[in-house]
Amino acid sequence: MNVQDIREMFPILNQEVNGSPLVYLDSAATSQKPYQVIEVLDKYYREYNSNVHRGVHTLGTRATDGYEGAREKVRRFINAKSTEQVIFTRGTTTAINTVAHGYARPNLKEGDEIVISHMEHHSNIIPWQQAAKHTGATLKYLPLQEDGTISMEDARKTITANTKIVSIMQVSNVLGVVNPIKELAQLAHENGAIMVVDGAQSAPHMKIDVQDLDCDFFAFSGHKMCGPTGIGVLYGKKALLENMEPIEFGGEMIDFVDLYDSTWKELPWKFESGTPIIAGAIGLGAAIDFLEEIGLDNILAHEHKLAAYAFEKMSALDGMTIYGPKDPMKRTGLVTFNIDDVHPHDVATVLDAEGIAVRAGHHCAQVLMKWLKASSTARASFYLYNTEEDIDKLVEGLIKTKEYFSDGF
Repeated sequence: MNVQDIREMFPILNQEVNGSPLVYLDSAATSQKPYQVIEVLDKYYREYNSNVHRGVHTLGTRATDGYEGAREKVRRFINAKSTEQVIFTRGTTTAINTVAHGYARPNLKEGDEIVISHMEHHSNIIPWQQAAKHTGATLKYLPLQEDGTISMEDARKTITANTKIVSIMQVSNVLGVVNPIKELAQLAHENGAIMVVDGAQSAPHMKIDVQDLDCDFFAFSGHKMCGPTGIGVLYGKKALLENMEPIEFGGEMIDFVDLYDSTWKELPWKFESGTPIIAGAIGLGAAIDFLEEIGLDNILAHEHKLAAYAFEKMSALDGMTIYGPKDPMKRTGLVTFNIDDVHPHDVATVLDAEGIAVRAGHHCAQVLMKWLKASSTARASFYLYNTEEDIDKLVEGLIKTKEYFSDGF
């Protein structure tokens, strides 16, 4: 299937913005949705909208089958051993917070260490800051190389016998760096620590095998991988999940309630309080079907090609700073950049006038911005529906931006 055929599956791309055809280069923030996902959501609400697990009527059975069927699709997608290990959440943020509250706070003590890196998204920093404050543990930062990558030599110096949790994003939402998660997990385990992975920027773009990575927890979001907003996944090793307490209570996670005590249902439902995200899960299942039909290897190869093309074209422009590794094989499909003497928000505004959507700001990574010595940056991120022509239009827009501001306006 070629990229033009894929583009036809995304109705939102067939429009003009500010008089120009839309060039959507903000998929790292959220991806667009194909007809297959939109139609599944529409069908659920039109034909079998019902709560799950509770009723014996036909609509309830169909909704339960759709919801639990989506869980099996997720299990297969990340190669988990069992659906018991697949917890539906509101997204990556909720998933990481579940681990920080449900695992870290009861298990950490003064003298223990949590290791993260300077490139982490705020959602993989603040929960650990709070866990450290609550328990007396110490938060340590794994240093970065000059190009923003992680070296295992630095990791071996930072992760010690005092380390109890290592939490690293698999792919940076700013630098596009792909981190050595499997090696970091092995090092963490050698030191008696668990490995938590923020997979928000990796699950949409590459094959994930949680058993091969040997991570203890893996979190990702549906909306970045052609699925709906408001749905995500927490994978965890069964023994860890069984020993964790829920952090929300009520509804479907209850087994039995007495006057002064209650018991919880078995995995995975003990972590899914209240009415679950039924439509979101079914939509995520449809998104997984779609991505697997295209092929995750094909998606990654396409993005590597686009990243290499964008890096070459943008590097040729004067006054351009591009962050992260120069080797496109060391990054996924995004390019974060600044133009000399032009604020990133101004860059994004001028590009928007040309129908080109990019992200500008700190990208929920202020620690990394400080490390980069930049208050903010602009970011163009690519996905399976983008083309080299999109990048050509981006470059043309950047040239116009430079000309606009160099003329003193």
